[in-house]
Amino acid sequence: MAVTQSFPPRRASEMLEAMPVPWIDQLPLAAGGSSVTPFFGMLAMVLVLAVFVSLALVKLRQSLLVGYFLCGVLIANSGVLLLVGIGPQDPTIANLGELGVILLMFTLGLEFSVEEFRHLWRLSLFGGGLQVALTALIAGGVSRFTGLPWPETIVMSVAIALSSTAVAMKSFQEIGQPNNPGARFSLGVALFQDLLVILFMLMLPAIYGTGTGSTVGNIAWAIGKGVLFLGGAVLLGRYGNTPLLHAVARTRSRELFTLTIIGTCAAVALAGEALQLSLALGAFAAGLVLSESIYSHRIMADILPFKDLFLTIFFVSVGLMIDLGALAHQWAFVLLGTILILSVKGGIVFAVTKIMKVPLRPALLATASLASTGEFSLVLVKKAGGFRLFDPGVEQLLLACTAVTMGLVPSLMRGAGPLGRWLESKGLKSSSRPAPDMAPTAAVRKIADHAIICGYGPVGLSLNEAMRRCDIPTLVMELNADTVRELKAAGQPVLFADAAHPEALDLAGIERARFVAFTFPSVAITLAALPLVREKNPGILIFARAKFQTEVDQLRAHDVQVIHDERETSIAMIENAMGAYQRADLSHDAVLAIVDRK
Repeated sequence: MAVTQSFPPRRASEMLEAMPVPWIDQLPLAAGGSSVTPFFGMLAMVLVLAVFVSLALVKLRQSLLVGYFLCGVLIANSGVLLLVGIGPQDPTIANLGELGVILLMFTLGLEFSVEEFRHLWRLSLFGGGLQVALTALIAGGVSRFTGLPWPETIVMSVAIALSSTAVAMKSFQEIGQPNNPGARFSLGVALFQDLLVILFMLMLPAIYGTGTGSTVGNIAWAIGKGVLFLGGAVLLGRYGNTPLLHAVARTRSRELFTLTIIGTCAAVALAGEALQLSLALGAFAAGLVLSESIYSHRIMADILPFKDLFLTIFFVSVGLMIDLGALAHQWAFVLLGTILILSVKGGIVFAVTKIMKVPLRPALLATASLASTGEFSLVLVKKAGGFRLFDPGVEQLLLACTAVTMGLVPSLMRGAGPLGRWLESKGLKSSSRPAPDMAPTAAVRKIADHAIICGYGPVGLSLNEAMRRCDIPTLVMELNADTVRELKAAGQPVLFADAAHPEALDLAGIERARFVAFTFPSVAITLAALPLVREKNPGILIFARAKFQTEVDQLRAHDVQVIHDERETSIAMIENAMGAYQRADLSHDAVLAIVDRK
């Protein structure tokens, strides 16, 4: 017997609606005389509540995305939807969820990087493929054992194999390690999972047998149609949409440019729906169309500020579907499901990291980031429900386990570092060798009294050239694979490595170095690397860049020599401006006094 049959058939919000609530009937926005559009009323309620819940979660150092879940749960189960005339089965809730999915898929297409996939394809295909395959096999076996039909078993196995890309990548940024080897592994797996979601959505109609002919033939036809559609979207972006954007850009109208982006998204998404490929896949293709444009950086700058809003709408819409009254009767199954997902899936991810030779601490960090189920797990279940109604109990169980496991990801990631250090103190050292691009050459192993240059942008390039002309040995740490290959070919000691990772600093010979320079203005990464550098070489000179005065103060508090970008720019701007007017009455010291406001 399936574990979900004991769930009550009615939502908690249905019971609230059936109860007499006199104070609601007296309000002007009650269902009987509401003058507010239900969709707008619910959206306003969602956004306002999200602000207050997010403030509380910031204080608790928890993920804001999980807070959006809580907003939806509170709204759905408190009866406040009745204030704007929305009942528990109102299609407005489903419309908000559909909008959230479309916006989420659009940002996924816009951010999908073919270049990243090219550099990470081994991690993505082998690491991601192995993780998904092993997790799906175990999840499918458990689902089948509980009595789920085969289509639902397949959906559940894939859904549980997926992780939360949004929470993982955001958490890596919050802890200041976006370029940690564990983050690179997680990104590679996430790219594979993103591709799998798109492929699986194409296969859903055939899995549920909605077409004619054999299942294999229907799957092949669906995949072929989807690939042709995505290929056509890429060609449209490269050869059709780009001339349009050229014409729009010449007008220098920001409003028209934004309108063109939104119009393209709507048109391509509608084309996907017209071809029976769903609005969600159409929205992903729309993102691909725009990402192929030479204006992609401007598009990203215009659209990405709305990404958090898109995620808010999606996660709140998921929370709206959670019924606390039903889950209260099955809390034991929620607890068991959460433990199984984190332990079994986490164990699989860790085993895969060891197979891929990821060092211990990054492996633990990647395990913590990928151990949960994710947002696209819920998207798949929601889409599958459009073909055949999913068992309400199974859906509620997955919703609850996803919310809990995603909520635990930031805390698990913060605990991965201390756990790794403790394991190493007990003698459990990583036996994995560095990845080929990170392996030290003979020149790197012999180098001493050298300068370590972190980042090889314009500043790093100039600094390296100046030091080499003075016969000062240098070593470059860089995360651009093409740059690393070029420097290796030129004989420059270089590592494809993250300066905020202890193994990378060991390979760079940090204990033998005299000087280290962080040539990029990312203070968060610099601050993450400082304690590691000081631990291995307390007397080393450290130089870094910063944009703002608050960042300068942070770095100077750690005894770092800081190049203040805004200050140096101000000095150069004033002196060049005086030169333009041929004025020599301001000395360099006077300029410094003006800039420093003395």
